[in-house]
Amino acid sequence: MEQMLASETDETPYSRLTPDTVIAAVEQAGFRSDQRVLALNSYENRVYQVGIEEGTPVVVKFYRPGRWTRDAILEEHAFALELAAAEIPVIAPLLIGGESLLTHAGYPFAVYPRRGGRWPDLDTHDDRMWMGRFLGRMHKIGGSKRFEHRPILDTEALAVRSAETVLGGEWLPEYQVDRYRALAEELITRIEAAFAAAAPLRRIRIHGDCHRGNILWTDSGPHFVDLDDCMSGPAVQDLWMLLAGNREEMRAQLRDVLEGYEQFAEFDRVELGIIEPLRALRMMHYAAWLARRWHDPAFPRAFPWFGTPRYWDEHVGQLQEQLEALEQPPLRV
Repeated sequence: MEQMLASETDETPYSRLTPDTVIAAVEQAGFRSDQRVLALNSYENRVYQVGIEEGTPVVVKFYRPGRWTRDAILEEHAFALELAAAEIPVIAPLLIGGESLLTHAGYPFAVYPRRGGRWPDLDTHDDRMWMGRFLGRMHKIGGSKRFEHRPILDTEALAVRSAETVLGGEWLPEYQVDRYRALAEELITRIEAAFAAAAPLRRIRIHGDCHRGNILWTDSGPHFVDLDDCMSGPAVQDLWMLLAGNREEMRAQLRDVLEGYEQFAEFDRVELGIIEPLRALRMMHYAAWLARRWHDPAFPRAFPWFGTPRYWDEHVGQLQEQLEALEQPPLRV
């Protein structure tokens, strides 16, 4: 049985994580803080920039208690360190006394070097090729070993359990319950059929949550700040969230990304058939994620619209549109 990291109740996961606790954790790791603490944008975990006397600030990430096993976090760190060692631009945790995962006041945490960057536009052919090369290099290494403790991308976890979460709570307006249930059942059937048609899918170590908000861009190109959602899954999961616009625009963007990607790694075109199923999985999972985290006080503050009848009307409408999208032929490049 893997050891679960847990120190707080689900209702108050960070109730004891005060600025003093953050500073004490950083100083336990061997840094002398100048007492400046800046909370960074993160909801699942808690992430802070901490000033260091006569040095560059560091970033410290406190993992949500009980979310991952210790082995799963260490596997994330090992993947990041492996990529960094291959000069692939991923910000890996610092090793403190040979360890990447530390604990303070019951909270598991890791310390990272601070790295800046800007939102990636990906508006040009060259930028999209650059992003493709980055992911191709990453996936080349990702396919060389297997995860043992990280999650696997599948319909059961992201759709079936998500629907159970939504239907099992008092989230949906009464008039939307039957419609949501019917849509969820039909989507799950279509998603499973699409995955079966693409079988056998090759599942490799991937970023898992590769949307533009998780990418920072500098004059040296793109980089990831961490791999908190890394998992085993098909390569296309790290590609489709980079696409935006109508089908023709996405086709042109995908062509550019793959042109760069295939300079370093092979891409199986059969995976193009699961882009819209993957989008449906993400939509269902996102609503369930918010529901599962609603007890955390940070979530009602950050997402005040969640749970309102208007939100659910829009969500159910979007699921209906996505069901129609699943009937369209896959993107081809």
